[in-house]
Amino acid sequence: MKPPAFPSSPPAGIGNWHPATDQFEWQEGLWRTRNATEVSYPDSGNESCFQIEDTSYWFRHRMACLLTTIERFPPCGMLLDIGGGNGYVAAALQNAGVECALIEPGSGARNAVRRGVKHVIQATLEDAHFQTQSWAAAGAFDVVEHIADDVEFLRAIRHQLIPGGRFYCTVPAFPTLWSHEDVHAGHFRRYTRAGLSQVLNQAGFTLEFMTYFFVWLTVPVWFLRALPSRLKLSSSKPVGTSEAVKNDHRLPALLSGPVGRLHAWELNRIRTERPLPFGTSLLCVARAIDA
Repeated sequence: MKPPAFPSSPPAGIGNWHPATDQFEWQEGLWRTRNATEVSYPDSGNESCFQIEDTSYWFRHRMACLLTTIERFPPCGMLLDIGGGNGYVAAALQNAGVECALIEPGSGARNAVRRGVKHVIQATLEDAHFQTQSWAAAGAFDVVEHIADDVEFLRAIRHQLIPGGRFYCTVPAFPTLWSHEDVHAGHFRRYTRAGLSQVLNQAGFTLEFMTYFFVWLTVPVWFLRALPSRLKLSSSKPVGTSEAVKNDHRLPALLSGPVGRLHAWELNRIRTERPLPFGTSLLCVARAIDA
């Protein structure tokens, strides 16, 4: 049976922007490819996150860190949000005046459209076949850890960037914090500063800025996740369910004040380009070297 024919361009009023590739057709508010490479991410992941992103202290602080970093190290043109999920980051960037497009292979692409992201592509970077040096900047926010060959993935991103184009990245930090949560999330690894610097260098990037963040979460993640996983202790706590995700992203009222002050301290450190010494996440800015 022949697949349905999709219109090759968006309807009037959507705008003239078109991805720099001939792999896509316009369908239901986004650019879509029929090819779908499998990704290491649970099917329910985007939907679980979509329910909690707008109220989560974790997503809110990560976004604040990203906006602060991008203000200090701005892109020189449109930014491609790779594996952008439900569009939480892309929508915030768009609202902050950063021109961006989102590429996401899963159901999150449609959620991004619902969120108001203007330029949405439903595909993996591999399936997109963008022209070389077709993007001024790119970001991969908690994406690289889901890729088996991280160096090759980062090298592919570098090929898409103009020489000197900026790449923004966040990843989970410290292999010692590895737990069953990482396994469920489809992670292949967690990173140290040295480890992420090495793979970026191998992929053809030069580092501009790198810092850990979520300093205060390091101890709870170690004792409540990593240590029980190392000791192979069984847990009655469900992993990955909608309720479990909501609980993980909800702060007790007594902690909201102290955590808010810690987050403000982290943002001030990032704003003044003073890297934090440790944390459960790692953030970096790098530039593409002309190959």
